[in-house]
Amino acid sequence: MPRAYPPIPHDRKTHALSPSVIESVAGFTAGVVATLAVHPFDVLKTRLQLKTSQAQWGNSFRILRQITRDEGSYAALYRGLMPNMVGNSISWALYFLWYRNLKDAIQVYRGPNSNLTSLDYFASSGASGILTAIFTNPIWVIKTRMLSSGRNAPGAYKSMSHGIREIMRTEGPKGFWRGLVPSLFGISHGAVQFAAYEQLKNRRGGQLEGGKSELSNWDYLLLSGASKIFAGSITYPYQVVRVRLQTYDAERTYKGTGDAVKQIWKKEGVKGFYKGLVPNVVRVLPSTCVTFLVYENTKFYLPMWYGEEAAKYDV
Repeated sequence: MPRAYPPIPHDRKTHALSPSVIESVAGFTAGVVATLAVHPFDVLKTRLQLKTSQAQWGNSFRILRQITRDEGSYAALYRGLMPNMVGNSISWALYFLWYRNLKDAIQVYRGPNSNLTSLDYFASSGASGILTAIFTNPIWVIKTRMLSSGRNAPGAYKSMSHGIREIMRTEGPKGFWRGLVPSLFGISHGAVQFAAYEQLKNRRGGQLEGGKSELSNWDYLLLSGASKIFAGSITYPYQVVRVRLQTYDAERTYKGTGDAVKQIWKKEGVKGFYKGLVPNVVRVLPSTCVTFLVYENTKFYLPMWYGEEAAKYDV
């Protein structure tokens, strides 16, 4: 049965939230919740991606023990939480805002009775990802550097504001956009994921009794997880290259994106491009599922919480 909504007084309908506000709030909320849930896995993944010796490949438990033993306590697993939370919440808010508006623009262009194709979803997601990456790259540079070392390590940033000051002092404005090129290549990951997610949602909606398009929370969990695994299996290497280019000494170690790729290939082989993959899978699956579950539910219930008639905003 479709969800039933109470009638709304006429004077409250004039204060309806716009779809853009709903998308932004839903994305922001999803980013905050997901970051709090899986941040320690992000710390582990970053440390593994920075390992250059073959002997340390995949030794996740040893690194976790080292972090908690050498850096004070289990609180060390939440180092860099603030830039990670700020980055994820802002990124998802901007991403879903632009994604919604770009999809709407394509829908208007194609006509109200036409269905969007996988290419339409891919283009909307890709363009949204490019805009988001450009706006948020400075946050990810600081986050990567904070997660890559303990708080008391030589030269380590003490806080997000300290990182901003140090980058400006030592590298200038260009330092905030290190790793942007591989990040832009990584846009393909989000584009592939969203194209798969949209088509899986559409297919699942068509399978429901009576052709209803309303999905359950279990549907969102399974579909978001499946689309993430599919996209991640194709595009993971760019994340390793990006992290290498965003570390403290990247300017002295690598001449650019191409040089980083060559050095990883020469010194570490194919495995070098997949370091941190296991904890990344462990991290991104819960993170993705939580993100999409919180996003879809916030997007659905926010109009009701606000006091207006709940409307359907298709992803």
